[in-house]
Amino acid sequence: MPFAFASPKGKLNANKLTDTHKFKFFICVVNPDIIYRLSTIIYNSVLTNFEPEGIYSLSQLQKAIALNPNQWRPLVFTNGCFDLIHVGHVRYLKQAKSLGKTLVVGLNSDFSVQKIKPQTSNSPPRPIVEEKQRAEVLASLKMVDAVVIFEETTAINIIKTLQPDIYVKGGDYTISTLPEAPTVMSYGGKIELVEIEIPSSTTNIINRILSVRK
Repeated sequence: MPFAFASPKGKLNANKLTDTHKFKFFICVVNPDIIYRLSTIIYNSVLTNFEPEGIYSLSQLQKAIALNPNQWRPLVFTNGCFDLIHVGHVRYLKQAKSLGKTLVVGLNSDFSVQKIKPQTSNSPPRPIVEEKQRAEVLASLKMVDAVVIFEETTAINIIKTLQPDIYVKGGDYTISTLPEAPTVMSYGGKIELVEIEIPSSTTNIINRILSVRK
């Protein structure tokens, strides 16, 4: 396709230049700001199209489990926002994984987090980290076998679909305050409430950062 480069003396038809001339001339006349913008677009495009291992849609994971149930079950499931991953999250996920063969994490989408944790006057909007990046961090942890992003405020739909053998939540919940509990019990699944080893939270981390700035 014919193309031309802009120059102070007018336009040069690139078809009349050698490849070497084209390359040298392009480097000379292109504004550095344009190069930066182009590189940013390419970089973001790569991130958008990159699908890290271990991140599934719900239907993909359902099929994978159905094809090879012995590889997955007994299946442990837990869910949460996992906004800023900290050691409390890591210890919790390790405990969850120890209860079965595989661990599937349901991750609240950005929309879901915004519903659960609406912005207050003294804090930034949540989540801090967008859903694809949160999912990639979780999927990279060796105790996590699969991550599924969901849009709802509860994990009831995922639990109905996957029917995990064991549903794990933190010890700050009780069966009566767990909205997913009736669904798990309806098919005979087990519910395990594990103790929080290190009482840390994303909210506390954010508050500490904000207090330093005051």
